[in-house]
Amino acid sequence: MAGNSSRRGAIRKSGTKKGQVSGSGGKGRRSLRGRGATPPKEMRPYHPAAKKAAKTAGTVSGGAQSARRPSGGARRGDAAHENVLGRNPVLECLRQRVPATTLFVAVGTENDERLTEAVQLAAEAGISIQEVPRTDLDRMSTGGVHQGVALQIPPFRYSHPDELLDRTRGSARPPLVVALDNITDPRNLGAVIRSVAAFGGDGVLIPERRSASVTAVAWRTSAGAAARVPVAKATNMTRTLKSWQKSGFQVAGLDAGGETSIDDLDVAVDPLVLVVGSEGKGLSRLVRETCDRVVNIPMAGEMESLNASVAAGVVLAEVARQRRAL
Repeated sequence: MAGNSSRRGAIRKSGTKKGQVSGSGGKGRRSLRGRGATPPKEMRPYHPAAKKAAKTAGTVSGGAQSARRPSGGARRGDAAHENVLGRNPVLECLRQRVPATTLFVAVGTENDERLTEAVQLAAEAGISIQEVPRTDLDRMSTGGVHQGVALQIPPFRYSHPDELLDRTRGSARPPLVVALDNITDPRNLGAVIRSVAAFGGDGVLIPERRSASVTAVAWRTSAGAAARVPVAKATNMTRTLKSWQKSGFQVAGLDAGGETSIDDLDVAVDPLVLVVGSEGKGLSRLVRETCDRVVNIPMAGEMESLNASVAAGVVLAEVARQRRAL
């Protein structure tokens, strides 16, 4: 019965070790102690700066290396890097000279012509080659099929729109930039980058959000052109286009519903920004209103639209033809 001091055990015996601790009630006192000063970011294991420092310290340049276990790379992966999985994708990236930091090969992987060529290309390019347990590649792939091979690619370095604008000013020919609006497929982005390189363009402009990025897929589709063509990210596409208009650029939107044909697009001597919308959504409303003109590609038959990268290539070819005729 509560409050019955006569029951056995109701009164604590003298000399017991258990007693009231002032302040926290006893158990919580240890948790209230301070942990000291916060360590520098380079010493916090899961901080991006610590991962970058560890990678810099562990990267081997100038040849092939073999290691039983990479220093954290294959075990947990780095959020700032992308891992290309599978023998064909890895070999294709290496053939296109996609910049990579490490080629991972699982211990006991059966050799074939693709793996032999991949190791040879990585060694020639000075990419670190590491032999790791298959379980490490399983963790890296998170359910994907790696076939015993993975290639780590560093993040792409994007330019600022102002840097791209300054680059065009130093060109002897009229500047030409392609801006992408609502393009979310990295293969389209890679193909556009390749067309810009082929037809003498100065760069590609993409929005910071809701847009494809330069991933390994875009690298492969560009056939290595992403190493030569700068890609800039605009925080606000409409505001950037208006700023470029003030700098003397003509902004032409490409849309199936455009009122002007590319045959009537006279851009031989003018600095030009060609804005390409997606095949489904086309140009967004604000971007379309910002364009000086919206053009279309005349087509025969019942075909209503072209793939975005194909349409961009057609217009870039027409612009290059006009400029060659000067």
